[in-house]
Amino acid sequence: MAVRAESPYGAFNFLVKLGDSWDDAQLVGGFSDVSGLGNEIKYSEYRGGNDKDNHVRKVANTNTTDDVTLKRGLIGDTRLFEWLTATREGRFEPRTVIISLQDESRAGTICRWKLEAAQPKKWVGPTLAGKGGGEVAMEELQLVAESIVFTSP
Repeated sequence: MAVRAESPYGAFNFLVKLGDSWDDAQLVGGFSDVSGLGNEIKYSEYRGGNDKDNHVRKVANTNTTDDVTLKRGLIGDTRLFEWLTATREGRFEPRTVIISLQDESRAGTICRWKLEAAQPKKWVGPTLAGKGGGEVAMEELQLVAESIVFTSP
């Protein structure tokens, strides 16, 4: 049964788990941004020679999952870069990545996006500048996935 909200959900309370389990070992730091959650269906055009109407039909065929980017403040944890290194060296370690949107009180999950067979595509390190200030050193990891599943508990 779908839950009807009176107002849109806030986009600032979310959890990211890198793996199938929900234990804390799979949580690799708090991410500040998740972007690129999307899926696109490709269509082919088809018209039968005996069709009475002079237009094509759109027939759904393959679909693709958009690349997802995770951003976080740089911390001493190197597991994201180690995952990228393993993939770069031919040790493929696809993972299930679960992004869970929490309600404002963080008492429950509103909805989830599950990236299946996700792998690292690109890692970007922080921009460093000696101008001083309060900016946080950020890193980002771009993921590819075979599919995305959306669920609402």
